[in-house]
Amino acid sequence: MNYYVYILANWTNNVLYIGMINNLERRIFEHFHKVAEGFTKQYNVNKLVYFEMTNDVHSAIEREKQLKAWRREKKDRLIQQMNPQWRDLAENWYGEDSSAALRFARNDI
Repeated sequence: MNYYVYILANWTNNVLYIGMINNLERRIFEHFHKVAEGFTKQYNVNKLVYFEMTNDVHSAIEREKQLKAWRREKKDRLIQQMNPQWRDLAENWYGEDSSAALRFARNDI
């Protein structure tokens, strides 16, 4: 199984969010559609600007903790290396009609 450490951004509020998950596509969809209450919904943090993958859950957990402990400048440099324009890496992941995917994300299917 693969595990992902990812960084979301909201450029308007200058906010970053760091998370870890085993299904990145589903989780980004949930963030984008504000399926769950919390920080990302409150601050509209839903642009995927960075991610990395590992097959070791313990490594992913440790990496998430490591990135969260970094100063903002270091996080910005990490993102800049992978994604110099800070574009949304998931912008084309979902089609126009994403209702089936939303039901999947909410476990309705």
